[in-house]
Amino acid sequence: RKSAYQIVFEASYEIRASIINATLIIIVAFIPLFFLSGMEGRMLQPLGIAFIISLFMSLIVAMTLTPLLCKLLLSNGKLLDKNQKDSWLSRHLVKGYTRSLEWTLKNKKPVLVSSGVLFIMAIVLFFNMGSAFLPEFNEGALTISAIAKPGISLEETDRLGQLIEEELLRIPEIKTTARRTGRGDLDEHSQTTNSFEIDVKVALDKRSQETFMEEVREKLAFFPGIATTVGQPVGHRIDHILSGTRANIAIKIFGNDLNRLFTLGNQVKNAISDVPGLVDVNVEQQTMVPEIQIRANRLMLARYGIPIEEFNRFVGLAFSGEKQTEIYEGQRSFDLVLKLNPDYTTTIEGLKAALIDTGNGGKAPLEEVAEIVSTIGPNAISRENVQRKIVVAVNVAGRDLGSAVKEIQQTVAAQVTFPEGYRIEYGGQFESAQRASRTLLLTSILAIGIIFLLLYQEFKNIRLAGLILVNLPLALIGGVFAVYFSSQVISIPSIIGFITLFGIATRNGILLVSNYQHLREKQVPLYETVLQGSADRLNAILMTALAAGLALFPLVLNGDKPGNEIQSPMAIVILGGLITSTLLNIYVVPLLYQTMNRK
Repeated sequence: RKSAYQIVFEASYEIRASIINATLIIIVAFIPLFFLSGMEGRMLQPLGIAFIISLFMSLIVAMTLTPLLCKLLLSNGKLLDKNQKDSWLSRHLVKGYTRSLEWTLKNKKPVLVSSGVLFIMAIVLFFNMGSAFLPEFNEGALTISAIAKPGISLEETDRLGQLIEEELLRIPEIKTTARRTGRGDLDEHSQTTNSFEIDVKVALDKRSQETFMEEVREKLAFFPGIATTVGQPVGHRIDHILSGTRANIAIKIFGNDLNRLFTLGNQVKNAISDVPGLVDVNVEQQTMVPEIQIRANRLMLARYGIPIEEFNRFVGLAFSGEKQTEIYEGQRSFDLVLKLNPDYTTTIEGLKAALIDTGNGGKAPLEEVAEIVSTIGPNAISRENVQRKIVVAVNVAGRDLGSAVKEIQQTVAAQVTFPEGYRIEYGGQFESAQRASRTLLLTSILAIGIIFLLLYQEFKNIRLAGLILVNLPLALIGGVFAVYFSSQVISIPSIIGFITLFGIATRNGILLVSNYQHLREKQVPLYETVLQGSADRLNAILMTALAAGLALFPLVLNGDKPGNEIQSPMAIVILGGLITSTLLNIYVVPLLYQTMNRK
C-alpha cells in the first residue's frame, strides 16, 4: 500500500491540468458577456462577474483544501478500501453502462446517425423559434400611461383619470391604484397637462395574466380620444430607456412637414392594426393649438439699431422672466424674477405696446420692430438627431417580439409609400436584442477559438481538441429542445444560458479524454482503454451533472415568480443541455475516440 501522501499527490497531479483547463474554459465562455453594452450589459455583466469569481475560488479550494482533507481522512483510516467503497447503485450503474458502451462500440452507425439527426432538428428549431430581448416580466403591478387630446385643462385631465381608475377598480384582480396627472415641479419627465400615469397593484388568482390583460385593455377602450399604453413598472421603464417611448416597439417616421408626418403615422397605424398580437397601437398625439407668434422684422430692427440677440432676449424676458437674486424673509427665501408687467403680456394689444430699448438710447413699441399675430401651431414637435419625427407606439401580447416586428416591416413596406425626404425606423426592445445577439455571436466565436487553443495546449493534438468540442453540438441539442418545450422564444438570457452551457459541457469531454490518454501511456489496449476509462469517469461525470441540475431545478420550477424571469430561461437552457450533453457525451466521445485511434 502507498502512503496517504503519495496517493493524494499522484491523484491530484493526474487531474491537475484537466481541472485547471476545464475551469479556464468555463471562464473563457463567459467573456462574451463583458462585450455587451447598454441595458443588457448592465443587467448581465454582474452575473458573469459573480460566476467567474465563484468558479475561481472553487478551483483554489479543489487544488488546496480538498487534497488536504483527503490526506487527513486517508491517514486516519476514514476512507474505505477499494473492495468496500462502491455502493450498490454505483456498481450497477457502472456495470449497466459498460454493457451499453460495449454495444455502442460494436454498433456505431445508429448512435452517430441518431445524434446527427437530433442536432439537425435542434438547428432547424433554433432558427424557427421566436425571439425577444427579455422575457415577459411578472411584477405584480401595472403602469398605465394615458395621453388625452392636447389643449385640455389639468382639471379635465384629472377628471378623466379618475373615471379610468374607477373603471379599473371594477376588475377583481386590481386591488389599488395611484395616479400622477400632469407634470410635477422640477419633474425630470417632460409631461404635459393632458397626460397622466396610473400605477396599479395586481393580485392574480384564478385567471391567467393574458386573460387579465385583455380585460384591462377592454376597459381602457371605453374612453375614446385617449391614447393608452399598458406595461409594468420595470418593463415600462426599460422600454422608455431603449426607445424613448413607453412601448415595446417604436416606429419612428422622420420628415420636415408635421402634417405629412401625422398623416403617414396614421397610415402606418391603420396598416398594422390587423397584425395579430399587436396591442396599444397609438400615434403620437398631434393637434393644432392657439398661439401668439412674434416675428422679428430685421429691416426695422436694423433701423432702430437693435441686434437680433437683444430682441430674442427681450422676448424671453417678457414671458419667461429671469431670476435676478433671492430675497430672504426670516427662514424663507424668494426668487426675484424680472419680467414684463402682465398688462403687456396677457393681450395682443398690450404686447404690441410693450417698449423695447433701441440702439440710440430711446425706446420703441414692439409692434414697430416685429409682426405680432394670433395663429395656430402644433402642440409639440419631437426631434431625434435634429430631425423632426412622429412615433407610432406598439405593444406586443401573445406572440414573440421578433416575429411581430418582421410582420410589421413587411406590412408597412407593402401598404405605405413614403415621399422623398421621409423615412421610417424601427426601435425598441427588438433593436437591442439584435445588437446584443450580433455581439454575442461574434464574441462567442472568439471564445470557442480560445477554448480550442486551451484544449490543444493540454493534449498537443488537434484531433483530440476537436473531439472535445463535439460536446458543444451535443449540449446545443438539449438546450434548444428545452426552450422549444417551455417558451419557444429565444431571448438574451437564453443565449447567455447557451454560452454558459458550452463552457460546462467541455469539462466532461476533458475528463474522459485525459483519462484515455493516461491509460494509453500505460500501454493499455485501445478497446480496454475506452471501456475502463469511461467507466472510471462515469461517477464523476454523473455527480457533477446531477449537482448542477439540482441547483438549477428551483429556478426552472419557479420561472413564473416575480424576480425569476431573467434567471429562469438561462436555467432551462443549461438544464436541458446538461441532460443531452451528459448522456450523449458518455457514448459519442468514447465511440469517436476509438474511431480516431484505430490505426
